[in-house]
Amino acid sequence: MPVAPQRYPSLSHWGAFTAVVADGQLQHCEPFHRDPAPSRILESMPGMVHSPLRITRPAVRAGWLIDREASDRSARGSDTFVEVDWDVALALVSDELTRVRTEFGAEALFGGSYGWSSAGRLHHARTLTHRFLNAGGGCVNQAGNYSWGAAQFLLPHVIGDYAAVTGRVTDWKNVAANTRLMVAFGGIAVRNGQITSGGAGEHVLPRWLALAAESGVEFVVVSPSRGDVPAGVSARWIPIRPNTDTAMMLGMVHTLLTEQRHDAAFVQQYCVGFDRFADYVLGKTDGQPKSADWAAQVCGVPAAEIQALARQAAGTRTMLTCAWSLQRAHHGEQPYWTVIALASALGQIGLPGGGFAFGHGSINGVGNPRPAAPAPEMSAGQNPAKRAIPVARIADMLLHPGETYAFNGREDVYPDIQMVYWAGGNPFHHHQDLNRLVQAWQKPQTVVVHESWWTPTARRADIVLPATTTLERNDIGGSSRDRFLLAMHQALPPQGQSRNDFDIYRELAARGGFEEAFTGGRDEMQWLRHIYAGMETAWRTAGADVPDFDAFWATGFLELPEPPKDFIMMEAFRQDPAANPLKTPSGRIEIYSERIAGFDYADCPPHPAWVPPAEWLGADRAGRFPLHLVTCQPADKLHSQMDAGTLSRAAKVHGRERVRLSRVEAERRGLAAEDLVKVFNDRGACIAAVVIDEDVMPGVAVMATGAWFDPANASLERHGNPNVLTLDTGTSQLTQAPSALSALVEIAAWEGPVPAVKAFEKPALVAAG
Repeated sequence: MPVAPQRYPSLSHWGAFTAVVADGQLQHCEPFHRDPAPSRILESMPGMVHSPLRITRPAVRAGWLIDREASDRSARGSDTFVEVDWDVALALVSDELTRVRTEFGAEALFGGSYGWSSAGRLHHARTLTHRFLNAGGGCVNQAGNYSWGAAQFLLPHVIGDYAAVTGRVTDWKNVAANTRLMVAFGGIAVRNGQITSGGAGEHVLPRWLALAAESGVEFVVVSPSRGDVPAGVSARWIPIRPNTDTAMMLGMVHTLLTEQRHDAAFVQQYCVGFDRFADYVLGKTDGQPKSADWAAQVCGVPAAEIQALARQAAGTRTMLTCAWSLQRAHHGEQPYWTVIALASALGQIGLPGGGFAFGHGSINGVGNPRPAAPAPEMSAGQNPAKRAIPVARIADMLLHPGETYAFNGREDVYPDIQMVYWAGGNPFHHHQDLNRLVQAWQKPQTVVVHESWWTPTARRADIVLPATTTLERNDIGGSSRDRFLLAMHQALPPQGQSRNDFDIYRELAARGGFEEAFTGGRDEMQWLRHIYAGMETAWRTAGADVPDFDAFWATGFLELPEPPKDFIMMEAFRQDPAANPLKTPSGRIEIYSERIAGFDYADCPPHPAWVPPAEWLGADRAGRFPLHLVTCQPADKLHSQMDAGTLSRAAKVHGRERVRLSRVEAERRGLAAEDLVKVFNDRGACIAAVVIDEDVMPGVAVMATGAWFDPANASLERHGNPNVLTLDTGTSQLTQAPSALSALVEIAAWEGPVPAVKAFEKPALVAAG
């Protein structure tokens, strides 16, 4: 007689759901009943949990197992793996950690683990990895992130902190009621609203956009692609050359200044250095006025349109917002700093519906009304080594140990890394110029990876430990920008011989003699109770009806009420700047930063400025590589997570990622829809399939990231991973963030036999002994 399906509440970065399990198999995932716009990425989960790509046993790269010191490290990615039992694998990892720390010190151990991993906060792989490595003596860590790293280190100099880029901006409810014009530089891509770090009980972006439009907010989207205009919203699209938003903003400021439409009283009272910035805009410091005519030559937007938008913004309540993507470009600090200067010139910062914001359309929850109650978290502890590199400088660190680099006002030296420990994440997705990273990855003596699937990173490890997925453990999740706390019940036994990261690290910590320091004397469920208890008081204060843990666990979720008062960013500062100063040296908005001036960085002036990126359509290189490659987040997965899933595979063409081109650019190259093409520049090449898209402006090619890295050789990637093409250089010495969106390419029809995609094939596996 068939057994009735069992149902388990759970959570992913793409939304809360109920796992329906029968006969030990995940049948499907039902979206959380309170979610008004659930993500289809849930459809891929059953196939991924039970995927033939699951890593079922610990495995060691054959060459490393035979002779660690003499092994061919270039074989990472192609070598055979030897499957071993857990005792052997843990002994190898423990001994290697001890050896590296003893021979080279903690600064030879890199705790990578950059990635989203689980939405659960206990089994969050990056937190657990750093907690384990910190408890054992420390490691080299990472500072910042790939998502908004430039903003993270710029904004504290300008407005005192970086909360604005994490989603704590003026509430959508307030925008709908008060804003009349919303100018979105970089667009408002609803596909990105599927995702929230820590998970989402409700996907809110479509609802708030609809409410704002119904309330009379006029949207203007400044982007190379009309696809960044939200569907169902009658937004005006202004096509712009990629990486030139700063120039357009400067042209708008110039219009405001020369026509005396700027708010002189606001910049006098609330800003420092605006006069020096104005001198630059007017051309007094360099002889070049940053007029709308000048800006038009740089950004391709007609001067009359730039002027008209500036006048419209000055004549109505205006919200300026920038997507995260703008600061993921060479000199990506500049558009964020310039939009703050433009908003200051308009004088509406701190007023209902006015000012500036970041991240609308970059992630779910930005501007979502939510009380300031904490999200669940687990501490990684303190790092005894006190060393970290900027997150996007991994290849530089591995390739150039001992080299000096500048970062946010200080100088440091890249450590000499002998061992990389990675869990939860895929650097062969996140990083730029992947062929360069392949070379850098050969430097360490040992690479250890925890993974659930044979991803590109797992295939390039020396020791691979099989990790459980979300549904094979208990956890608790929630986001600081979502109103729900979610219970995550174990729905399935660990697949194969996989173990959760907490248990792996507990065993390794026991072997190293620091189990108590890592576990805090708690097991899985005790930690979940501890995390919940740490939130109870604040959530009650915020108005939530907070039951005891057992009742919460049985119900599956807890909800915060919407706050009684709208949040308006910088409202208190606007009302009384003396009583509510910003955390900048002056206590005001620093349009000119004396602190940054003191750093004396040639690539980051002390005020907003147009600094041409290394690659853009105005550069001389554009003749050889005439297309600007815009890499965007995919609609069918999270970064590279779920790329092997049904939804992602169905979206591919001929098994490859798609490249979107205007009809003009396709016809110029004799290309038709679904043709296979070679996308290339001096850094590499990949195969992709053409999509004719009239919503992409001429001169631009758009590719989603996330295709599992599948190189045929150093010259060709077979699967359509655009990060073989992107530029691996820091945005500037100030923030050293990624410059992925500054890349020029050419596209040509693929000629000759088409190599098969091997991204979803397992490596060769043999049993030990």
